[in-house]
Amino acid sequence: MSVFTPVTRPELETFLAPYRLGRLLDFQGIAAGTENSNFFVSLEQGEFVLTLIERGPSEDMPFFIELLDVLHEADMPVPFALRDTDGNALRELCGKPALLQPRLNGKHIHTPNNQHCAQVGELLAHIHLATRERIIVRRTDRGLDWMLASGVELSAGLDSAQQQLLNAALEEIKAHQPKIMALPQANLHADLFRDNVMFEGTHLTGVIDFYNACSGPMLYDIAITLNDWCSSADGALDLPRARALLGAYAALRPFSAGEAELWPVMLRVACVRFWLSRLIAAKSFAGMDVMIHDPREFEVRLAQRQQVTLTLPFAL
Repeated sequence: MSVFTPVTRPELETFLAPYRLGRLLDFQGIAAGTENSNFFVSLEQGEFVLTLIERGPSEDMPFFIELLDVLHEADMPVPFALRDTDGNALRELCGKPALLQPRLNGKHIHTPNNQHCAQVGELLAHIHLATRERIIVRRTDRGLDWMLASGVELSAGLDSAQQQLLNAALEEIKAHQPKIMALPQANLHADLFRDNVMFEGTHLTGVIDFYNACSGPMLYDIAITLNDWCSSADGALDLPRARALLGAYAALRPFSAGEAELWPVMLRVACVRFWLSRLIAAKSFAGMDVMIHDPREFEVRLAQRQQVTLTLPFAL
């Protein structure tokens, strides 16, 4: 169970009272989280999700609240923060920053098809279009500088083949870092994996977990998303799914020449980010009752991305 901070019923009832959403009917921890404590909460007036923020400084929370408000006002299916009777969106529970949000309908898709991927591409384009003219600045704590520093530290614990793969990727990041940061920017979800999107049938109904959101190059967000939604079991890109996602995105926001040039590099950068963060999580939570994603998944994907034949749909 990935709940780092347990909550008792009396504590939760006291926390929920100022929302005036009726009596607490039931609550349960959500096992899927790897960084925060999340709970499904049933109240007389509906279903909600409570999140206790476990990682990152509390001063970042206004960013998440503002971003979700912007996306909610743009009619996107996001879990915006509810306000209590005093107008507070960010509160505290068990000594942790806490948010209460509406629970979105739908289920996660474990085996996406082209139609699912096209809708995810559209969603990502809408997020970028809603924020690129007025970016809410937040530098990610898992950015290029972090990759370079963490990669050096973690390399010592890898075998020679893994070291060669990682070190080559780190050198590439170092060489292309200025060009990457000069790409067109917006606010990014930065973690748009299958377990953060919900569907009812073939209709996308919700996107959750914005706690890795930041400002940065839009192409990075696309690479992160495509690496998860459009990878085969062996880590290779599923080209029909990938083209569906990219085509739907480009129909709303055309790619630039600079993005087309750096596309293969960015796919590799996105693999490095999650390979390293999963290695750290596996080490930090070893032996604990916490969901840990397999770091090897992104090691394999990085190896598969050494040769990229998939190009961006680029209109002159």
